Amino acid sequence: MAVRKNQADLTATEKRNFVDAVLELKRSGRYDEFISTHNAFIIGDTDDGERTGHRSPSFLPWHRRFLLQFERALQSITPSVTLPYWDWTVDRSPRSSLWADDFLGGDGRSGDGRVTSGPFAFSSGKWPMNVRVDGRTFLRRSLGTGVRELPTRADVDRVLAMSVYDAAPWNSSSDSFRNHLEGWRGPNLHNRVHVWVGGQMTTGASPNDPVFWLHHCFIDKLWADWQALHPSSGYLPTGNTPDVIDLHDTMKPWNDVTPADLLDHTVFYTYA
Repeated sequence: MAVRKNQADLTATEKRNFVDAVLELKRSGRYDEFISTHNAFIIGDTDDGERTGHRSPSFLPWHRRFLLQFERALQSITPSVTLPYWDWTVDRSPRSSLWADDFLGGDGRSGDGRVTSGPFAFSSGKWPMNVRVDGRTFLRRSLGTGVRELPTRADVDRVLAMSVYDAAPWNSSSDSFRNHLEGWRGPNLHNRVHVWVGGQMTTGASPNDPVFWLHHCFIDKLWADWQALHPSSGYLPTGNTPDVIDLHDTMKPWNDVTPADLLDHTVFYTYA
């Protein structure tokens, strides 16, 4: 059984294996396919129309499947690699371990935000922006500029206390656990972290920054934590809901997996 660990607990070898596998996916062209998929769903998901990956009940199962697909791609290179998670309620500083030169590299430089340290820096030649929203070909970050503070543990606990998974109108205005975790209402959890990192993380092409996977891995863990706290509260909606994914509807782009198939993460992995 795969075990997903806090990035702060990774050994030097585990960090190196993760980074090397990510770089190999990039070199082969497979990494950019994930960026293109995510960007397409960001553009296509709207509050008043069809929505699957974002602004919708399937935000959490869709990203769980997306992370699983990416993790399996990494494991096709190095079987021992699992996705680590970034607990941004604890590691809240640009000086935190995930931004070290032996892992994800640091903040972007003033002016253009270009990341100049670590394995994903433009100067390494290993991390070109092939799927991009503008003409810039380098990874960018501006840690703590777009918003000063990351969400706190108190913010997270307040959202985890919500007992209803989702509610009508099933979009970014829903007063529900899913929507508060996604960050359109309440303490702005998931969305705020994207803005705090800055650079490509504020765009539909956010997987251009490898921290995307660590952030979403923690969001996935928080969903698992919520499920443990509310065992009688299931995925909603369950049927005949226009424009969104019901419990037993298949999700694009895979069309072979439903939210119901993904409710139990322990079938695939556990969290340490």
